[in-house]
Amino acid sequence: MQEDVLELLKRGTEEILLEAQLVKKLAEGRPLRIKAGFDPTAPDLHLGHTVLINKLKQFQDLGHEILFLIGDFTGMIGDPTGKNVTRKALTKEQVIENAKSYQEQVFKILDPEKTKIVFNSEWMNAMSPADFVQLTAKHTVARMLERDDFSKRYKAGQSIAIHEFLYPLIQGYDSVAMKADLELGGTDQKFNLLVGRQLQEVYGQTPQVVMTMPILEGLDGVQKMSKSLNNYIGISDAPNDMFGKIMSISDDLMWRYFELLSFRPMDEVSAWHQECNNGANPRNYKVKLAQEIIARFHDEAAAIKALADFEAQFKRGAIPDDIKELELIAEGEAYAIALLLKDAGLTSSTSDSNRMIKQGAVKIDGEKLADNKLLVSVGSEAIYQVGKRKFAKVKIKS
Repeated sequence: MQEDVLELLKRGTEEILLEAQLVKKLAEGRPLRIKAGFDPTAPDLHLGHTVLINKLKQFQDLGHEILFLIGDFTGMIGDPTGKNVTRKALTKEQVIENAKSYQEQVFKILDPEKTKIVFNSEWMNAMSPADFVQLTAKHTVARMLERDDFSKRYKAGQSIAIHEFLYPLIQGYDSVAMKADLELGGTDQKFNLLVGRQLQEVYGQTPQVVMTMPILEGLDGVQKMSKSLNNYIGISDAPNDMFGKIMSISDDLMWRYFELLSFRPMDEVSAWHQECNNGANPRNYKVKLAQEIIARFHDEAAAIKALADFEAQFKRGAIPDDIKELELIAEGEAYAIALLLKDAGLTSSTSDSNRMIKQGAVKIDGEKLADNKLLVSVGSEAIYQVGKRKFAKVKIKS
């Protein structure tokens, strides 16, 4: 049984420091204090954020105590991790508003009755200046400069503000204040998590186990999921948008998403993977993944409807009900099709338009377009489609 639990907890993890210590803590038979910290820098979460929250859910289901730390104090410092410039700090008002949104979203995964929400301002605001100076004496500048991003900026002659050194120190002290048995974080947080271990030793506590989770790739399968890269699936996305985005990912990426985002047993997922290797259609399993994700963040009815809408739209060529409508002004008597598609927001550039037309991915009123030299006359009105999910009803005016 202990081996099964360990195997479940190791699922999808990047690294456990130290696994032997985790085994020892689990063998004690008591609920472990599991810490995960979140700086409320943005109010909207995407599936990449949920990789870590899913792991918290596994610990919670096993009866462990989940300490969901909202870094309202550190949020006003700004996490310098991975930054080559000093990060702009949030105002107190921004932190409070974003923290509220965070709580509403994470409870779509975690059980609110079994999750303890804590704020690190609770102990940091109570710390006197003298206390804080004593805390800074527990770590060294040399150790801070071992951090990759700090090291690169220092060698490049780029500025590092003193308050940025305080961020990992305070994050580490959070583990002391919370008496954490284990802390979860992304691979980019490894240095900060290890500071927590070091400070716990200094303060006479048993060092926490550190568990790092991988950074989830976005829809392109290459870069990390990010709103700025527009390769994300937001947990507040509409069901049909979620479904379409998940169905658009590559077959290889699907298995990565199953491992990190699904709660289905890995034995089942591995069996499906083998079935695909033996010739089964990956689409059938992608549908299962999409419906599981939609049911989690919406409900079962929404998942069923999303599948029905998807099949109606993409199998029978139906046009979605919520298609956007717009008017474009032509400079002359007609509008070049490549420019029209770009201006309608269906492509990113005229070269992108030409490429999509060449690939046969553009339709006008359901008919595939082959002529990238087409001029659309003033007064015309039609439904333009690019790929499987982009539609717009466009009227050309003079």
